[in-house]
Amino acid sequence: MGKIKMRPPVAAAKADRSFWLQDINADRLTDPLQGAETCDVAIVGGGYAGLWTALRIKESAPETRITILEADFCGSGASGRNGGQVHSWFAEIDQLSAVVGDEDALMLCRATVDAIDELKALQDAGTIDMDLRLDGWLWTASSIAQEGAWTPAFEHCRKIGEDRFRSLDGADILRRTGSSASYLGIAEEKAGTVQPAKLALGLRQLALARGIVIHEQSPVLEITPGAQVQLQTAQGVLSAPRVVLAANAWLAALPELHPYLYVVSSQVIATAPVPQTLTDIGWTSGASICDAQRHVLYYQRTPAGQVIFGRGTGSIAYRDRIGSTFNRSGDLGFDNVRELHRVYPELRGVAVLHDWCGPIDCTAEHLPVFDHLKDHPNIFYAVGFNGTGIAQAPVAGHIMASLVLGRQDRWSRCGLVGIGRRTRLPPEPLRYAGARLVRWAIRVKNDAEISNRKANPLVTFLAGLAP
Repeated sequence: MGKIKMRPPVAAAKADRSFWLQDINADRLTDPLQGAETCDVAIVGGGYAGLWTALRIKESAPETRITILEADFCGSGASGRNGGQVHSWFAEIDQLSAVVGDEDALMLCRATVDAIDELKALQDAGTIDMDLRLDGWLWTASSIAQEGAWTPAFEHCRKIGEDRFRSLDGADILRRTGSSASYLGIAEEKAGTVQPAKLALGLRQLALARGIVIHEQSPVLEITPGAQVQLQTAQGVLSAPRVVLAANAWLAALPELHPYLYVVSSQVIATAPVPQTLTDIGWTSGASICDAQRHVLYYQRTPAGQVIFGRGTGSIAYRDRIGSTFNRSGDLGFDNVRELHRVYPELRGVAVLHDWCGPIDCTAEHLPVFDHLKDHPNIFYAVGFNGTGIAQAPVAGHIMASLVLGRQDRWSRCGLVGIGRRTRLPPEPLRYAGARLVRWAIRVKNDAEISNRKANPLVTFLAGLAP
């Protein structure tokens, strides 16, 4: 039986880690795997997906022996690098319905609302201090072309009687964000922001407290399938009858998954603390905000008064090779700084202290997929979170736990299970060349539309080829 070669992540140097990770001095807590160990379920990846999967399995089958192998330290990947935005799947209910059908879409959306309640309960109980602030999520337009981007989701919710969003005008947005750049939008009130690294490391502590074994700095180099799957690291071997692959973008290198996944990077910056300036312009809440341009803009104010500003304009991986530029781009967050100054001209003199990147594993449908490897029914995977995961990963944990435990329930039967129904992407090098051209066109089109100009027809056509 053929071995599966893994492509270990390129760990970020301490100076290149996200603001979130540096702010709490996050690092390894547990020892690397050494020698031979066994367990009932092995999980590759110590981010949100891997940790929530472990916790869900423990909830359903407490006797299960679970070991997590993490390449760097828990939360060092996407879970500790993102924009910290928490909102339900109702914003994507139209996309979900197109893939999984109306019934499953509603079930999954409601499950993310429950997940937000669960996060709040964890914080309120003192179990995880994650700086959760449920001050709302705003989806806004700052140009004519962006108006109504939310209409399909908004109307779908109204049609099925789910009153999840309320309309916003310019005065509402100015009052809640301190910016007049956006003038139209909607708000999901039961949503907001977290400190994502605090959440990830809090989940690590919770997992350890519940008897889950974690080995950090233990990248898996090779998988030997079989009744007892063997996971080879630099210093040890872990054997288990069931394995979960939850290593996000790095799984795109697996030949079976490569046709369905493409990897891009999102870039984020953090300013120096300026709480008084933000208070003076009226930005006091912990709401998360998104601008509806195609290269989505997302931002928040931290409790200490920093501004976090992110945008999906970074690198594209060729043959899913994720190098050090996916940790930090080297351009000091130029695009984000430009957009920060457009949205908040009052912050032009404020220093940007942190800039970082992170790889995002994307499917054409912009929704995650869960399944097992075709020839290996005991090796499961969760991929394709597309940069939206804080309220979604707890739901993913339910799905993965049911698959691993062989349960037939709403989770294992939901329409996100099964990669065969997903869109296959073009092969390399056509994929890479085409993606670069399309992303260039999207950028040019975005820049024109932000100024309420129309891009030329060729640029518009190319931008429309994006999945």
